[in-house]
Amino acid sequence: FAPMGGSMQRTIDFILELDKLKGVTRKTRPLGLDRLENSAEHSWQIAMMAASMAPYAAPGLDMPRVISMLLVHDIGEIDTGDTLVYVEDGWAERKAAEHAAVQRIFGLLPEPQAAAFMALWLEFEQGETAESRFANAVDRAMPVLLNLANNGQSWREHGISHARVVARVKGQINDGCPALWAHLEQRLLAAQLNGWFGA
Repeated sequence: FAPMGGSMQRTIDFILELDKLKGVTRKTRPLGLDRLENSAEHSWQIAMMAASMAPYAAPGLDMPRVISMLLVHDIGEIDTGDTLVYVEDGWAERKAAEHAAVQRIFGLLPEPQAAAFMALWLEFEQGETAESRFANAVDRAMPVLLNLANNGQSWREHGISHARVVARVKGQINDGCPALWAHLEQRLLAAQLNGWFGA
């Protein structure tokens, strides 16, 4: 193997920087645990969810690209932290801060890796390709699935109504994976009957 010198160290620096994502807490608890999940766990789980849901994806979808997108999409939270998905104000400012964060973090890598990861992050954010729409659907669905399995834990704790959940997640999930939305829609109605939402 040819020595990589500074490139190898830059790659290691990047990987060690990613360790900080394990310390970014989200608003939902993992099943059976009292603590909140972290963003690294979330990214891993939705990458696995996407791979598992491949039969429900549009024909010809590039699943390795979807998985790569999901693995990079929350890296900016190392600098910005996580925001509850149902918060309605300040999205432009948060997205600008997250963009600056991923530029810094991906900038630790040598080229062409830095540009490749940045392109994946931007593709996910823009949501214009079939791959990014499927990735966004999975990302939006995972907190819903955890809340359904946790009797609405995060929804009840943060006062999130059924209507607010549907308004926030339906568009992206239905656009990226209609079969997934059809499944979730019925489960959300059942959760409403069970009183699993906040006021």
